[in-house]
Amino acid sequence: MLSKKMEKALNDQIKWEYYSAYLYLSLSSYFQGLGLPGFANWMDVQFQEEQFHARRMFDYVLEKGGKVQLQGIEAPQHTWKTPLAAFQFALSHEFAVTKRINDLMDLAQKEKDHASAIFLQWFVTEQVEEEASFGDTVNKLKLVGDGGGLFMLDRELAARVFVPPVAAK
Repeated sequence: MLSKKMEKALNDQIKWEYYSAYLYLSLSSYFQGLGLPGFANWMDVQFQEEQFHARRMFDYVLEKGGKVQLQGIEAPQHTWKTPLAAFQFALSHEFAVTKRINDLMDLAQKEKDHASAIFLQWFVTEQVEEEASFGDTVNKLKLVGDGGGLFMLDRELAARVFVPPVAAK
């Protein structure tokens, strides 16, 4: 059974994960409008990942006998000055997500909720990957600038596909 404090914190994170999905869908639309379908695809895959994360938490709360209480989601930003600025914005968002996941882990440890700590470890590891993936693309964007290299990077990003983790329900 989840404590009320952990249940509330997980419900808040479910909202945040759905907001993240909404944000990445907005970024996908932004890139589509720029004529960068590879960038749009990359963000669409990120959108799918965030939905998966939200659903994984949703299912966990129910599995532990908690109650899921879906909350309203704010409208995300929808324009950025450049593709680099958009990815830098997304990277800073991922840093905020990492902090939230770490705070959840801290709460699980404080409450001696070992099951939640084990569950959250997957998200801790996932955030390392998320930050690295966004950071890598930010670095590439800094190298290519706004020139022809942008279209080469667009082709590279078009190859990304969403593959749900095997161990997940």
